[in-house]
Amino acid sequence: MDHWLNPAAFVGSIVYALLGVVIFWLCFIIIDKITPYDLWLEIVEKHNRALALVVAAMCLGVSIIVAAAIH
Repeated sequence: MDHWLNPAAFVGSIVYALLGVVIFWLCFIIIDKITPYDLWLEIVEKHNRALALVVAAMCLGVSIIVAAAIH
């Protein structure tokens, strides 16, 4: 039987994926609170592309850290 078909491996993958998403969102909320302006307002309503690139880089960085920590 293949390893990825193992129910324990599947459930573990789902749990770790959900844990990673929760940690990612918590980090995003913390960074949003630390910055002196509302990130969502600046990016969505004011179309601040430079800030969107910075937030995207931050998201990738946090995602890589969370994935490495969970792995």
